[in-house]
Amino acid sequence: MAGDKLPSVHALDKPEKLQDLLKQDRGDDCLACKVIGGGAFLGLAAYSYYSGQSQLEQQKAKILASGSRFGMRSRKLGITGISLGLAWLGIWRLSK
Repeated sequence: MAGDKLPSVHALDKPEKLQDLLKQDRGDDCLACKVIGGGAFLGLAAYSYYSGQSQLEQQKAKILASGSRFGMRSRKLGITGISLGLAWLGIWRLSK
């Protein structure tokens, strides 16, 4: 501890660069963690899409009979949007 060099006030006054902080933060992630995490998001996206579409088809008659302003098209678009969002998170997780 006696050999530690204390930074000057001028050095402490300058903010750290964002890119340097991101590089320091990024180093703890292993390849297996990325693959498992990305695969989980991609699997969840596929499951969400297929199960959501099949449930919509099963409930199609009730939805159309209900007279809701949210018909089949908007519900399908919602399911597709959620699935695309999850897929994007999986791809982002694999690449970062």
